[in-house]
Amino acid sequence: MTDIQTLYQEAIKFAAEKHGLQKVKGTKNPYVVHLSNVAMELFAAASHTPGFDLEFAIQTALLHDTLEDTATTKAELDKRFGSDVAEAVWALTKDPKLLKDYRLTDSLAKIRQCRKEVWAVKLADRITNLQSPPKRWSKTHISEFYYDSKQVLEALRGGNEFLEKRLENKIEEYSRYLES
Repeated sequence: MTDIQTLYQEAIKFAAEKHGLQKVKGTKNPYVVHLSNVAMELFAAASHTPGFDLEFAIQTALLHDTLEDTATTKAELDKRFGSDVAEAVWALTKDPKLLKDYRLTDSLAKIRQCRKEVWAVKLADRITNLQSPPKRWSKTHISEFYYDSKQVLEALRGGNEFLEKRLENKIEEYSRYLES
């Protein structure tokens, strides 16, 4: 069995290559900063979640945006990281063929069919994304992101109590951007 450090390194190197020069929205940070922050949320959650498959969750977290944001294929993920990880990343990927208003709902429905660790990745992703909104975002965009975050929390309740509480707190903190 491969140790968690090696799995982490393999996945983050692959993701870094695939995401290339992509930046975290509204920052100058390389995209792998977001990916490693999502993984860190899962490391914290694992110690509070009996039976949590951290190896699977970490790989999924580090790769969760490769299908959505890069030219990576599901077959490529399957070959390199196995079908479980490839299926999980696919579930976390919003379908660009759908109208924008339906993409999150569709993705959440796919996630709900997966193991709880995939739910945890989505919760951790949203926690990490609830930072200060980019300055170029309109009040409408900020409001939509806030309500989408609440939708994520409600759809994935029962997936990971530790991350649900973290997300509830982040949503509450983010609500200040609705007023400013």
